[in-house]
Amino acid sequence: METELPRLDPIEIAPETFLLPHLFPMGPDTFIPVNSMLIRGEEPVIVDTNAPVNRERWLEQVFSLVDPVDVRWIFLSHDDTDHTGGLLDALELCPNATLVTNMFSIERMALESKTVEPGRMRWIQEGSSFDAGDRTLHLFKPPVFDGPTTRGLYDPTTATMWAVDTFACPTTGTMDINELPRDMVAEAMPEMNSMVSPWHQWLDPVVYRDHVDSVEEFGVLTVASAHSPVLTGDAIHRAFDLVRDLAGKPILPGPGQELLDEILAQAAVAPAPVPVG
Repeated sequence: METELPRLDPIEIAPETFLLPHLFPMGPDTFIPVNSMLIRGEEPVIVDTNAPVNRERWLEQVFSLVDPVDVRWIFLSHDDTDHTGGLLDALELCPNATLVTNMFSIERMALESKTVEPGRMRWIQEGSSFDAGDRTLHLFKPPVFDGPTTRGLYDPTTATMWAVDTFACPTTGTMDINELPRDMVAEAMPEMNSMVSPWHQWLDPVVYRDHVDSVEEFGVLTVASAHSPVLTGDAIHRAFDLVRDLAGKPILPGPGQELLDEILAQAAVAPAPVPVG
């Protein structure tokens, strides 16, 4: 039996800052979030553009909150397809928007025939920032990432962080991590982040923890990411600790053949669809 996907509306997670949530089935009554974000300030900023499978619903979400003509920036954290699904649509629909990206992302997207006019881009690396009217947005290298082009985004105006793929964690459907059992998060978040960045086993714990500390020291109050419910309160520090502790630890194996066998067995006993008409 297929798990029914909840249809989620945008969620205001900080003043004028909205999570654009989607869920993808991961197991029985379990989902992996596939999110993006919108900062609806003086110069509205679209933060990532979700996955191709969610393209139509994502466009509906974004432009229920902001007029395409008003969008001034599209921030692309990196070029993985679950972050670029609506990129070309957004650039076409938002004539006044500038894409914040980097050279390597553009080079890699060109292999998928995703091309952007040079005059509509700004190439900004981590450690730099850009002015979005009523706020300055800062780029940083997240603690966990699966692509070399990845940069996170921090908004000191609201103390909100876009952590990209860091803190990935499945959910039962809620987009508030405080509504999930703490033991579930403590088990699932390290496993998911180990799958995203298996190179953690070769990290020097001291050097890596210094980097994680430097990101946590931004003083963030809200953490949004592409593949996790929203983090607030004490959950933020616990999540940083879970990620920090991965340094030098063995890879945590993800689901394998046993899960595939279970899925196939469930499919075999599922009732056949009833013909219509």
